[in-house]
Amino acid sequence: MIYKKYTKIGGMGKDKKRHSKSFKTIGNNIRNRRISKNISQEELAFRIASARNYIGCIERGEKFPSVSTLLDISHALDCALKDIVDNV
Repeated sequence: MIYKKYTKIGGMGKDKKRHSKSFKTIGNNIRNRRISKNISQEELAFRIASARNYIGCIERGEKFPSVSTLLDISHALDCALKDIVDNV
């Protein structure tokens, strides 16, 4: 019951489709930065204490990480958070 209330008030629900382009842009920015640093998905996942398949989902725009995860990714890639969310 609490979950239903949350999705009606402020959850992602219907907004997920509307924001999918932004998710893909952020994912592409992470992928491009990771590749330019010559870091594998597995290495990035290790650096942020996550799973490799989660990194893949983020890069494809299938999942949107929390702000704290985005900060962890930016630190792991040695870049500013604005470099990851640029052009969104």
